[in-house]
Amino acid sequence: MAGTAVAPEELRPLMFSIAYRMLGSVVDAEDVVQDAYVRIEERRAAGLHIENPEAFASTVATRLAIDALRSARRQREVYVGPWMPEPLPDDDDDPAHRVERDETLSFAFLAVLERLGPVERAVFLLREVFAYDYPAIAEIVERDEAACRQILHRAKARIADGRPRFDADATRDAALLDSFFAALDVGDVDGLADALADDVVFYGDGGGRAPAIQQPIHGAVAVARFLAGLVRRGAGMHVRTERTAANGEAALRVSASDGSIVSLLMLHVEDGRIAVLGNQLNPAKLAHLGPVGDLNALVARGVDRQASGAGEADSAV
Repeated sequence: MAGTAVAPEELRPLMFSIAYRMLGSVVDAEDVVQDAYVRIEERRAAGLHIENPEAFASTVATRLAIDALRSARRQREVYVGPWMPEPLPDDDDDPAHRVERDETLSFAFLAVLERLGPVERAVFLLREVFAYDYPAIAEIVERDEAACRQILHRAKARIADGRPRFDADATRDAALLDSFFAALDVGDVDGLADALADDVVFYGDGGGRAPAIQQPIHGAVAVARFLAGLVRRGAGMHVRTERTAANGEAALRVSASDGSIVSLLMLHVEDGRIAVLGNQLNPAKLAHLGPVGDLNALVARGVDRQASGAGEADSAV
């Protein structure tokens, strides 16, 4: 392919698609894309021919993402509580973010990929998602073909027991989600439990910056009761909820009364039941979605209201 066949700007979605799946971070992926774009432009400005722009962009983005992930993993080793990816809203109007939505963008899948080292993750994604052949992968990650085959085999084994299943039935899943959100609106524990898989898991990511559970919650009844509790607390804080979609799956945006976002609850459905829920509360991971509210302050005000109400009730007695 001639070097002028593809404009550098047209390569941004490809580079973002690779970088986001590698890093699970919209902000970090944007940094990788920008750095890669600068390198491409510098090469063009110097009059250096790029034989295959897509291959060159993939190589640069992947190598930069590997380096970024190595740094990020050191930070995640001391991360407070469960780590979850930054949500990628389905209605994102940034042209560079208009990547093909598939199962490998789901928050549940990206969380499982955290088990892999940077090069393992790159090889897995390049082969399983982007369908690169082994010679191309070997060149990108700077390993020989035999090593890349071994890396892929090891990567598949490491994520096999946690890899989420995808068997979407649009009509069935739409009815399920309608039932779940209706039950959530009123804090109906039984209705919530009916929509959840028996072995459902609920994760919360506050990153030490927002109130969130430190360990996952397991089981339909336990998760249903916890969700109903969140609804009661949310009512005391006067939050607003709005159904939306992120990472190709259903989600619920929770906002303060002024419209600032305080959390995004993401859902993953398997076999006609909700199997994984991830509540993203870390303000650093919500900033790309708009103004972020102070959840700590909202919780404190909610506690104060409850205490004030209890005091007034005691006085009345």
